[in-house]
Amino acid sequence: MAKNFLVALYKDEEVLLEAVKFIKDKGVKITDALTPFPVHGLDHAIDVPETRLHTAGFLFGLTGFLTALTCMTLISTIDWPINYGGKPYFSLPAFIPITFEVTVLFASVGMVITYFIRNGLSVFNSTEVIDERITDDHFALIFDTAEFTDDGTQKVGQILQDSGAVEVLVKTMDQYINLNG
Repeated sequence: MAKNFLVALYKDEEVLLEAVKFIKDKGVKITDALTPFPVHGLDHAIDVPETRLHTAGFLFGLTGFLTALTCMTLISTIDWPINYGGKPYFSLPAFIPITFEVTVLFASVGMVITYFIRNGLSVFNSTEVIDERITDDHFALIFDTAEFTDDGTQKVGQILQDSGAVEVLVKTMDQYINLNG
């Protein structure tokens, strides 16, 4: 099912941040913001909730840590207990490098997979680009037109022009993943 979005394009990140304040003061809800590079303070300005990817990374790392330590402990103490020069079967200092590497491996691979699943990215999905200039030198604010009446869309379009947008357009998309809720 295709959805319509109102897209406001800006040429400068300072103008974008001022526009966000101006638009929020007018009571218009911003759906998303797209930029060619990270803009400091933009996520806070448009009320994007903090990501939980770091929590997932910790849990994946903890899983890797426990997996490595458990496997090495079982192998060296139960499966093949070999006495090397009187050293103990459970030799924690010798396990630390491998445990660290497996922890990092599980955390990084798990976070990449989580990121791809959460964002709906896949080689099997085709993505639509809202505007080619967003990946180069323009900044965009996205508004869901389902929240406005036809007259409201015109009013919001005028507010966007007043906020300093260089171009305001309506974009119809078949698939759009909004991570802001």
